[in-house]
Amino acid sequence: MYRFAKTAINITGKAARQVRHGSTAPEDFHAKYGTGVLVSGAAFCTAVWAYVLTQTGITWNLSPVGRVMPKPWREADE
Repeated sequence: MYRFAKTAINITGKAARQVRHGSTAPEDFHAKYGTGVLVSGAAFCTAVWAYVLTQTGITWNLSPVGRVMPKPWREADE
């Protein structure tokens, strides 16, 4: 148990130093690739939705107001 506690304290100390002094990695991934990942993700999403909206032939559930007429009321036979 002593080794575990000693290791846990050492790890938290390292984490605190990294937060205080910045990451120990030489370059930050987000600074290097963040904009490219964001732009490529947005382009992919736009392309997929453009395909879905124009090519798949899905009938979207649009509002039926003004197009659907109610059925005439039938009196119950007595």
